[in-house]
Amino acid sequence: MPRRTPLHAVHESLGATFTEFAGWQMPLRYSGDTAEHNAVRSSAGLFDLTHMGEILISGPQAAEALDYALVANASAITPGRARYTMICNETGGVLDDLIVYRLADQEFLVVANAANAAVVSAELAERVSGFDAKHADVSDDYALIAVQGPNAVAILAPLTDTDLSTVKYYAGYRATVAGKDVLLARTGYTGEDGFELFTAPGDAETVWQALAESGAAHDLQPAGLSCRDTLRLEAGMPLYGNELSAELTPYHANLGRVVKLDKDGDFVGRSALAAVAEKPTERTLVGLTTEQRRAPRHGYRVLDADGAEVGEVTSGAPSPTLGHPIGMAYVDREHSEPGTSLQVDIRGRNVAVQVVELPFYRRNA
Repeated sequence: MPRRTPLHAVHESLGATFTEFAGWQMPLRYSGDTAEHNAVRSSAGLFDLTHMGEILISGPQAAEALDYALVANASAITPGRARYTMICNETGGVLDDLIVYRLADQEFLVVANAANAAVVSAELAERVSGFDAKHADVSDDYALIAVQGPNAVAILAPLTDTDLSTVKYYAGYRATVAGKDVLLARTGYTGEDGFELFTAPGDAETVWQALAESGAAHDLQPAGLSCRDTLRLEAGMPLYGNELSAELTPYHANLGRVVKLDKDGDFVGRSALAAVAEKPTERTLVGLTTEQRRAPRHGYRVLDADGAEVGEVTSGAPSPTLGHPIGMAYVDREHSEPGTSLQVDIRGRNVAVQVVELPFYRRNA
C-alpha cells in the first residue's frame, strides 16, 4: 500500500484526486490543473511535498564529507543558506538533483527527490563513512508544505515573527509558523517566489490550515502534482527521469555551473566530469515551442527539416501561461541555436517546432 502523508485527510476533505507516486499516495489535482497552475502564477498555491526525502549529515567533518559526496562545494555554504546541487556516479551521471541546507557549522540537511530518496540516502551513507560525520535518514521526521506565488509573502507574514524580507533566496532558517517550530526555506520549483515549511508530521495539519485561512483573502488554492509539473516546465527546471538521469551529466543539461571542479580534494565523479567539461557534449538541452495544438511529449522524436532524427523530447505540455505547447528536448548541438526550425514526430505526424532559450517563463522581479 502506498504511504499517506499527514495531510491525507485534509486532501480528501478538499476533494483531491490522488495518484501513487514514488510509493506515496499524493494529491494530483483539486479544482483542476489549469486553475491551480494559474493560481500559482497570479496569486498562490499550497502544496504538500511530504514525499521528498531528507537526510541529515552532521559532525566535525560533515562539510568535508559532502564535498566528497556531491559536486557542490558544501564547505562554502554558510549556516542559514542553501545550495542546489547534484550527486553523481563515478562516470559523472546524475543520481539525483538536491538542495542542501546548512543548518549549523556541523549540520547539513540534504533534500532529495521522492523517487530517488532511498538511493541518495544509501549513497550518502557509504560516501561519508570515511569521515568524522554521521548520516541519518530523517525523512519520517518531517512533513513538507510549500506556498508558492506572488502572494506568498502576504499569506505567510501574519503567521510568523520572522521578517520575511530578510529571508534570502536559497536560504533555510529555524522559525515559528502558526505557533509551530519549522525550518523555513525559500527555494521553490515553480518559477515563482515562495516558501517551504519543514514541520513535524504532527504539526502539518495545523500549519496547513493556518496558511489556508490566511490565504483565503489572497486567492490561495491547494495545488497538486500535476500543475507542479507544468509550472516547473515553464520555468525550465529539470525533472529527474526526464532531463536528468544516471546516463547524463550536469553538462548535458546546461547545469555545469553546479559542478565545482575548483574545490579542494577529490569528489565522486570528478575525473569524468572534468573530461566532459573540456569537450562540449554531442547533445544539449533546449526549449521547443509550437503554434500547433498538439504538444510534444516525453520520448517523442525530434527531426530536422529533412526528417532525420536529431534529438528526443524530455518533457512537454500545453503551457497555461503562454497559451501554446512547449517542451524541452535533447538535440544535436548543431541544431540547438535559438530560432532553429525543427519538427517533432507526434504520433506519426511531423509538427513544426522552434528552438528557444530556456526558461520559457520568468516572473517579474
